[in-house]
Amino acid sequence: MRFVQVAETSAAVAQTTAKKQKVALIAELLRQVPVEERPIAARYLAGEVGRKLGVGYATVHELRGKVPAASEPRLTLTEVDARFAEIAGLAGAGSGTGRKERFGALLAAATELEQGFLGALVVGELRQGALDALVVDALALAAEVPAATVRQAYMLAGDLGPVASTVLATGAAGLARFQLTVFRPVLPMLAQTADTATEALASFAGPAAMELKLDGFRVQIHKDADDVRVYSRALNDVTAKVPEVVAYARAMPARRLILDGEAIALAPDGRPLPFQDTMRRFGRRDDPTGLPLSLSVFDALLVDEQTLLATPARERFAVLDALAPQHAVPRLVTGDAAEATAFFERAIASGHEGVMAKALEAPYDAGNRGAAWLKIKHVHRLDLVVLAAEWGSGRRRGFLSNLHLGARDPASGEFVMLGKTFKGMTDEILAWQTTALKAIEVDHEGHIVYVRPEKVVEIAFNDVQRSSQYPGGLALRFARLVRYRDDKTADQADTIDMVRAIAIASGVVK
Repeated sequence: MRFVQVAETSAAVAQTTAKKQKVALIAELLRQVPVEERPIAARYLAGEVGRKLGVGYATVHELRGKVPAASEPRLTLTEVDARFAEIAGLAGAGSGTGRKERFGALLAAATELEQGFLGALVVGELRQGALDALVVDALALAAEVPAATVRQAYMLAGDLGPVASTVLATGAAGLARFQLTVFRPVLPMLAQTADTATEALASFAGPAAMELKLDGFRVQIHKDADDVRVYSRALNDVTAKVPEVVAYARAMPARRLILDGEAIALAPDGRPLPFQDTMRRFGRRDDPTGLPLSLSVFDALLVDEQTLLATPARERFAVLDALAPQHAVPRLVTGDAAEATAFFERAIASGHEGVMAKALEAPYDAGNRGAAWLKIKHVHRLDLVVLAAEWGSGRRRGFLSNLHLGARDPASGEFVMLGKTFKGMTDEILAWQTTALKAIEVDHEGHIVYVRPEKVVEIAFNDVQRSSQYPGGLALRFARLVRYRDDKTADQADTIDMVRAIAIASGVVK
């Protein structure tokens, strides 16, 4: 199949507001895809390359700006996939240059529409709605199979490619082969958010489990006798990077296991270290820092011959507590809002980022971001100044999207950059800010538009981290736009001293 057909379908889906019509467009294309290319089409429409390419945003933007587009479409899905495989396979000296050259050659063979789709696909900015959820529903429609059946197979497979091939060829009967299996990681269950512990309890209408929310590295542990493998949230095999986790799992009494948990570096007093310290420690097998990774497990998917996906959470927790009490995440089961709030406050005071509230009767809904798990975090808010913005790509092409954020330095009167964000922006905000920021442009460089520091924005963020990239030595974590503060001027924005105070309070700096 011609690659342009997938790019055209993606563009059509992005321009369609009705979910039913989006699904119908994707299903119609999937019915036409040759058998051998079905996995490729499904992955691409879900915004997945299927490989780690090592091609970043800056490279894509640079090449898009200087590589002329082909006049006629001639790429096939198979050819694009083969070129991606070649790029992903490069390693060693000169591999960075090689990846750039090969991706540039791929863009040169693509039309303008295909170039846009390729760029968005590679940097993870394909914006056409809920990506994999739409493709799951489209596969169900194309194969005339219940969507829940396809979704379950996808969650257990962790990859849309083989699911697409199977369901389009054999229907529901073929999906039965996708079962919970040791050493085949499944997509992790995800959480929605709640503002307070009281709100979370109210949504469950009864007692719930309140757990510490650890700011570490999520791990899925698989064990069969002494063979242990550990997978990341993205389902990558990270076994070699976490020897402590492997040792912990081997010591557990069950022969076969699939567990969900968090690896985290702790200070000698037991307080969690900043996330970036955990990530710096992550992968250092000889542990030169003297801070080994600790393991906290919070769910059990399989223990010996017992598959627990459909088992109520309260029973899974009991199994986990009996299996590995020393590694079970601290948990409080309560229906009392005051107790839940006190648990949250203790979690924050002890250095954790918040708590998880979990429904006691819920199954482990692999891959789903449902209301059975709610994360409650301590959210910071600051009023900062927009210093620049970047032209967007994919669906945001033609709009100023990624905001550069600065805090006021009262000593110098200048503004200290703290990072960027493209989150929290509706289509209306994108259109408005593009016009508003262009009106105060003072310079531009490549895809960056620098502006007079006049616009104040309210920014929500989870924490502050150390940064060698920015002159103030600090950056915001998970920053997102709340609103523009037209009622404030730049000299009323929050200061870098306030940011440092947050960093000191959270132990990021002393």
